[in-house]
Amino acid sequence: MVNSMVEIKKYSIQLGKFKLKNINLNICEKEIFAVLGRTGSGKTVLLESVAGFYRSFSGEVTIQGQQVIDIPLEKREIGFVYQDFGLFPHMTVYDNITYGLKIRRKDKEYKKKMADRMAEILSIGHILNQYPGTLSGGERQRTALARALILEPKLLLMDEPFSSLDPATKETMYQQIKKIHEIFGCTILFVTHDFNEAQIMADRIGIMVNGELKGIRKSADLFESYQDEEITEFLSGFQERRMCI
Repeated sequence: MVNSMVEIKKYSIQLGKFKLKNINLNICEKEIFAVLGRTGSGKTVLLESVAGFYRSFSGEVTIQGQQVIDIPLEKREIGFVYQDFGLFPHMTVYDNITYGLKIRRKDKEYKKKMADRMAEILSIGHILNQYPGTLSGGERQRTALARALILEPKLLLMDEPFSSLDPATKETMYQQIKKIHEIFGCTILFVTHDFNEAQIMADRIGIMVNGELKGIRKSADLFESYQDEEITEFLSGFQERRMCI
């Protein structure tokens, strides 16, 4: 039996005029799950909810059976990669990567050992002394991943992780994420508006429309017929563009 990593039950949250409505979702251990939707559909809010960013909501969000907001921040074992990567511009790549270990008061030798490991896995050893402003998009992406993974999380959350990358770099990063998944064995949840990306990367895909998780499918079955008109309308535009290529 496959164990659950993330379980969301009847989850709703109001943020200003926007509302996530009655979200129900179960993500298995070691699964790669994509949340697909247009800008403003609620994808990032859902991701932040899984991370435990919010306190006022209805329903439940649990990580391995425990309410995420009841888990102390330093014990959540969650890595988060932001859309803009969220690197500290005044810190070197090395200091960005080891920042979490510094907060946890790890000694210098341990920080170097772990940074060297991340640098080898993500091929960034040559930029450890550089600053984020001097890096390419792919290098910033790999630095952000290293910073998240150095804490050895069980759950990796990524917000539109490839949106700012050129097509060639995207292809490289797809393979890099699959390599990370194999090495670390972590569960990965990411959000995207890119249909191809979702199908290439994910085991299953959830479709967000106007704050609702309208459907969940295996990646290979994404474009099978739906009973829901909003899902059909959302997917039809992409299908039309794909047929014109």
